Amino acid sequence: MNTTRIIGIILIVIGVISLAYQGISVRTQERERVLELGPIKVDATVEKERRLPLPPILGVLALAGGVTLMVVAAKKGAA
Repeated sequence: MNTTRIIGIILIVIGVISLAYQGISVRTQERERVLELGPIKVDATVEKERRLPLPPILGVLALAGGVTLMVVAAKKGAA
């Protein structure tokens, strides 16, 4: 398998996954003040989940690029 075909397959997989999930979830742990009464201060570790949205056009472009690379690789191999 040549490099063009491998990159094409990777782009197709990334495009399909991007269209299926439409975002990436990231979990972070942060220290947050939960109580403050005069000199008494209580902090706690809070786990928050944030979502990084991926626009659908990104998935479509990756998919189209992968298909294009696969077609180019097929034409190169036939010639």
